[in-house]
Amino acid sequence: MSAESASAIQRNQVDLLDFVDWSGVECLNQSGTHSLPNALKQGYREDEGLVLESDADEQLLIYIPFNQVVKLHSIIIKGPEEEGPKTVKLFSNREHMGFSNVNDFPPSDTAVLSEDNLKGKPVILKYVKFQNVRSLTVFVEDNQSSSDITKVQKIVLCGTTVETTDMKALKKIEDH
Repeated sequence: MSAESASAIQRNQVDLLDFVDWSGVECLNQSGTHSLPNALKQGYREDEGLVLESDADEQLLIYIPFNQVVKLHSIIIKGPEEEGPKTVKLFSNREHMGFSNVNDFPPSDTAVLSEDNLKGKPVILKYVKFQNVRSLTVFVEDNQSSSDITKVQKIVLCGTTVETTDMKALKKIEDH
């Protein structure tokens, strides 16, 4: 792949928030008062005071379905230095996973988050594994300090939609 096409891919990445099917989003082991929308929803996730917090232990299992097929390029997971996520396993198109069976499946990718990642540096994913993504399951296995509570300030999924609409073609149809 030439450098030019690589940068073109980079340039076309968008925040996939608009393509999340909110009716199907789930988060297991989230605190009742500090739930997933705090880290995922527009506006909420920009407020560092609002966090997603784990409840019974440090693990979180987040299921994010999309309303169309996407290609996932990278993920940003922001969190505090101590309680921020550390080992994050990502599963493409795996529905109905629970803590009991999450280790039965090989993850599409695994990221160990650094301090830079927790401050907002994107984790670039194994692109070939995330070409036709209808849903993403994010398993936060542990956190930076091995404490009982994991805190996530912000989750951003970057990529592109598979079916891109040609706006010029649409315009031409309207003109007739």
